[in-house]
Amino acid sequence: MPDPAAPVLGSLTWSPAADRPELLAPPVATALPVLAGPAWVAEIADDLADTAAFSDAYGVPLAASANCVVVAARRGGETTLAACLVLATTRADVNGLVRRHLGARKASFAPQDVAVAESGMAYGGITPVGLPAAWPVLVDAAVAAAELVVIGSGTRGSKLAVPGSALAGLPAAQVLEGLGQSLPAEAPVPPPAQPLRLDRAPDDSDVGWGERPAEGSDDDRRYYEDRPPHWGTD
Repeated sequence: MPDPAAPVLGSLTWSPAADRPELLAPPVATALPVLAGPAWVAEIADDLADTAAFSDAYGVPLAASANCVVVAARRGGETTLAACLVLATTRADVNGLVRRHLGARKASFAPQDVAVAESGMAYGGITPVGLPAAWPVLVDAAVAAAELVVIGSGTRGSKLAVPGSALAGLPAAQVLEGLGQSLPAEAPVPPPAQPLRLDRAPDDSDVGWGERPAEGSDDDRRYYEDRPPHWGTD
């Protein structure tokens, strides 16, 4: 029987995360007690873990989901890792705000194999809960203010739902205003090219001065049809 306190998010069935440790990556299960708030977990198909596919399949709005990305920050020949948590309707300002906040010369998304190996979580399921203690966890202010937000569980086979305030309260969390930047609007689709008008001469078709003059009268046509074969050749 469903828990009456469980959240209603999309078509998923949510259970207390502490009751379903098999759905969580080991570092996430270990770190659950540090959360200052409830944590719920729902099982999903592995191939639907990516945010857009997950939202379409289970009816969870993108605005209710957050993406956690791992960032590699470089300074003076040293590279450090950090995590950024932003709403799925935005993208992290990695080479701007993140780079400046971490005091790095350069910041970029960490390679997939590095993110997986260092976090101990599956790619596409990396979550701020249970990351290495030395990693800064940068949380967008909009995530921190969310009543409930859907994040990864450390695996591709489930999702967590936790209060934004609980994520802002993680030991390594730092809340940053403007961390999540609006996604660029899609470029307008140009109108299809007009087909070439083969029934008009280029001069009167291009200027758009209405219809071509009517064809000649029957008398004119008869004149041209009856002309001698050698007409006009002299």
